[in-house]
Amino acid sequence: MQEVSKYTVFNIREYLNGNNEELGEDDLRQVLSEFSCEKNPDVERFAKKQQSVTYLVFSTEDAELVGYFAITIKPITVNAESFSNTIKKKLARVSELNEQNHTYNMAAYLIAQLGKNYNNGANDRITGEELLGLAIKQLQQLQYLAGGMVVFLETLNEEKLLSFYQGKGFQQFDSRLSESASHEPHELIQLLKILK
Repeated sequence: MQEVSKYTVFNIREYLNGNNEELGEDDLRQVLSEFSCEKNPDVERFAKKQQSVTYLVFSTEDAELVGYFAITIKPITVNAESFSNTIKKKLARVSELNEQNHTYNMAAYLIAQLGKNYNNGANDRITGEELLGLAIKQLQQLQYLAGGMVVFLETLNEEKLLSFYQGKGFQQFDSRLSESASHEPHELIQLLKILK
């Protein structure tokens, strides 16, 4: 468990691993039943798969679930032509360069989900900047333990979202088509950042 200012970040595996007699799947279901994100229903889908680790974010004041984020490691291919030489050098340290198409292939941290809880106004108790900051702080702890320096995320192609992430130091490197829970294809913009 990690406590940061007015929020407590809790690894969902604490509920699922069975090592803690006070926590279990029933407790997790209860906590998640209080989560709502009508703006993006895809963030409401929580899974027990080992593909990523979900972190629940609670208000330290009253233990209300205010948001969550999920982190994993995933291979990516980056066309770095639009990046500065400084970024290219950093990418080259943790990747393999494909000289035929001038792309870098690497494993990177992925912020797979990032969502605020819109149930009963809990979303007003944490900003997107604070939630992203908690995810980055967790990644920096993983970086300290395991190395690596690249984090990326995917977001809808909406000006407000792109502006938010770019304002936090993320740069676009690609896009892809994806299907949502409703199976409607939509474009996701892929952005990356170098961790410090």
